[in-house]
Amino acid sequence: MVPNFPTALTWLRIVLIPVFVGIYYAPDEWLSQVMRNWIGMSIFALAAITDWFDGYLARRWGQTSAFGAFLDPVADKLMVAAALILLVELGRAEAYLAIIIIGREIAISALREWMAQLGKSRKTAVAFIGKIKTVAQMTALIALLLWENVIPGISTPLLGTFALWVAAILTLWSMLHYLRLAAPSFRAEVAPRGPETRQREPEARAREPSASVNPARPPVR
Repeated sequence: MVPNFPTALTWLRIVLIPVFVGIYYAPDEWLSQVMRNWIGMSIFALAAITDWFDGYLARRWGQTSAFGAFLDPVADKLMVAAALILLVELGRAEAYLAIIIIGREIAISALREWMAQLGKSRKTAVAFIGKIKTVAQMTALIALLLWENVIPGISTPLLGTFALWVAAILTLWSMLHYLRLAAPSFRAEVAPRGPETRQREPEARAREPSASVNPARPPVR
């Protein structure tokens, strides 16, 4: 078994990003449009499966690590951002929907990093609404990447567009949910100092060593 196999799967997702994007720009002599859609969708679906699989294996085999916990969401967001930008370029998705989804991912990632520094990362843990958003988002991206009708009576492009709108709405909803949970920490950081705090500051400064004394050099005796 490869050492830390779950992390290797995460790296595989990152390596697949240029392959996945390149498929849609392959010359017509190499691949037809239908083949590009099927192969590109399959690569993205494989990456989505490994996103769940590497986390499951890391927990089951006890191979969790700080680096793996950092790399996993980065790989996930890079793949989703690449897919959204590609769909906008292909004319299959609206740019403003892609901006909403990608912008939310950046904002929530920054929020979680800040909350982790405060020791309150559990407040911004993935909520149920976030999981529903992920399901809608993956459904939309897979359908829009495929673009070929496979279910009788159901338009794949229409299904993907509808799911992308649902994902965008849930994206904004979940962002508001996480911001509401983090709001007490915001208020605590920007709260004005009370009179008791200002009264203690001169006393604290009086107890500090004089700035003229170099703490790195012992006094001359």
